[in-house]
Amino acid sequence: MTGAVIGGGTVTSERAIATARALAPEIARGASARDAEKALPFDQVDALSSAGLFALTVPAEYGGPGLPVSTVATVTATIAAADASVSQIPQSHYTFLDAARRGGSDVLRQWIFERVLGGARVANAQTEIGGRTTRDDSTALRRSRGGLVLSGTKYYCTGAVFADILAVRAVGPDGRAVIAYIPADAQGVSIGTDWDALGQRTTSSGTVILDDVEVDPDLVLDFTGLLDRPSTYGARAQLLHAAIDTGIARGAVDTIAGLAGRARPWFEAGVDRAADDPLLIAQAGDLELAVRSAEALLVVAGDRIHHAETIPGPETVSGPEAIAEASLATAAAKVAAGRAARRAGSELFDFGGTRTAAGSATLSRYWRDARTHTLHDPERWKLHHLGRWALGRVRPPSHGTL
Repeated sequence: MTGAVIGGGTVTSERAIATARALAPEIARGASARDAEKALPFDQVDALSSAGLFALTVPAEYGGPGLPVSTVATVTATIAAADASVSQIPQSHYTFLDAARRGGSDVLRQWIFERVLGGARVANAQTEIGGRTTRDDSTALRRSRGGLVLSGTKYYCTGAVFADILAVRAVGPDGRAVIAYIPADAQGVSIGTDWDALGQRTTSSGTVILDDVEVDPDLVLDFTGLLDRPSTYGARAQLLHAAIDTGIARGAVDTIAGLAGRARPWFEAGVDRAADDPLLIAQAGDLELAVRSAEALLVVAGDRIHHAETIPGPETVSGPEAIAEASLATAAAKVAAGRAARRAGSELFDFGGTRTAAGSATLSRYWRDARTHTLHDPERWKLHHLGRWALGRVRPPSHGTL
């Protein structure tokens, strides 16, 4: 655990973004080697912690900067352009801090925010395999010996090996979904490094086994209740996923100038440099357009979320129409970013020719990272909700992934 400080002074959005930009070149320098060797980025994650970037969303009333999620999205995209694996690790950290802010007890909020300001990191332990859907859990939080204990197995637990706290989704004693926050080093917790995917190879999204782990009742929140009421919780989480894809796309496109500069021109182009091939220029322009579009939609979505969270509304600080618009804007940003990331990761090879396919070049990591990350949440369902809105003004549901 490392201290959470951004150079001293007031932590502003501008300062946080500048910090991410300053860290990105060093993170990028080792990204290809880490991908090739599956070397986990402990130093890089510690650098983000030391710079205070894991503490950006801690509310002001708990001593944090309380920065908007749009700032976190920009920070995330900046790091993703350097290394998509490193940028993925804080995503669930921010998401489950947001869950604690919205639905946690006073004890939970004080406990977790104090630790995060001290440098603690949170990772998810949500997903299971074998259930009928991705939301079916067998992991159970049950009463035992007068307390609560947690048992089960979770998969795809991104960043768990780097974490101090695990946010575990489980079925509570009353049958409702809960999130239990537990120390990562608690007795009965085993964190594996068995993640073996074609992309995002160094996120350490491995298996977590929970064997009668004792849980503090004050560190459990009602996840069913959190999702029952319309909010921007899902939009915030999805915005950061969109930011990762946007960053991957930008990182891929930013390689093409160097690739074209070293490539030989196609003989029919009648030019001395590949970079002067008019067809290649047009392709580069089209890719740049796709990435700029994703970047613009990311900004719009962040603005819509901020608007929904700050306007007066019934019962909560946001109104249902503004929440719906935040979800739709985020869905659009997520689809555009995923398409741009996969396309840029694939087409960058056109700018360097056959030599770019060499394994030693490790340029495939952009496409592999994009292809892996965009499996998180099906784009077809984002389009479904956008289409229902376009044709019938049907508001999207509030279920944590939209």
